[in-house]
Amino acid sequence: MLKGQDFNTTYQPTWCPGCGDFGIWTALKTALDELQLDPHNVVVVYGIGCSGNMANNVKTYAFHGLHGRPIPVAEGIKLANHDLTVIIIAGDGDTYGEGMNHFISSIRGNHDVTLIVHDNQVYGLTTGQTSPTSEKGFKTKSTPGGVIEEPVNPVSLALSAGASFIARGFSGDTTQLTDLIKKGIQHKGFALVDTLQPCVTFNKINTFQWFYRRVYHVEKEGYIPNDWNKAMAKAREMERMATGVLYVRERPSYHASLPVLEKGPLVKQPLDGIDISKIYKDFV
Repeated sequence: MLKGQDFNTTYQPTWCPGCGDFGIWTALKTALDELQLDPHNVVVVYGIGCSGNMANNVKTYAFHGLHGRPIPVAEGIKLANHDLTVIIIAGDGDTYGEGMNHFISSIRGNHDVTLIVHDNQVYGLTTGQTSPTSEKGFKTKSTPGGVIEEPVNPVSLALSAGASFIARGFSGDTTQLTDLIKKGIQHKGFALVDTLQPCVTFNKINTFQWFYRRVYHVEKEGYIPNDWNKAMAKAREMERMATGVLYVRERPSYHASLPVLEKGPLVKQPLDGIDISKIYKDFV
């Protein structure tokens, strides 16, 4: 049986003291440990931002991608070797800003990856500009008069796009968040774990205390995550913020729908005897 330290490295995070990223980091390592996954069978793809600084701090294979582009990289890894557990660590700007098109496309294809979003409502690494999830009226150096646009609602957006697994966690509750990450990894298809994560330096509104007054566990209310309309109602709640698994449905994953992968992962298939002349002759 694996031990938690198997996922530790010799490097320590450089996040601000009290950052919500520490809770996600802890929950991820605990989830991998409790699932008894081997580090060499796990790949974590990181986006750019404070969340991406975790790349050196979890002992698995890692790929540190471009801003807004970790999702397609993860898809490529899964298609090349679907025996791997593929996880994405990205921020709200990464995912719901620059990467919005990839987010929607991956949901539509139901790629078997787990996306853990560090949703802190700001661009923290670049010193606190507003992000797609910033509340309307939120004032920062990039919006001194306040945000004009309505904020992106990640849960309702994922529901509208047809996601097969949607959860919302809170970095101040690592016990629940660990469970959500485990369930996301075990789900056979695209899994979103949108994680409310306070930025203690640049977001003085959405603080730990602010979230503690609002978040609640849906499972404690007997909620069953199989009704799309009920999940949408939970997503749209304003005064309270539901955490837990909000929606699950079964449908074939992308790689499971490809006949060429029925023989096994691409990286394990022989290359000899392949004739591509019929493909390229139309282009010469």
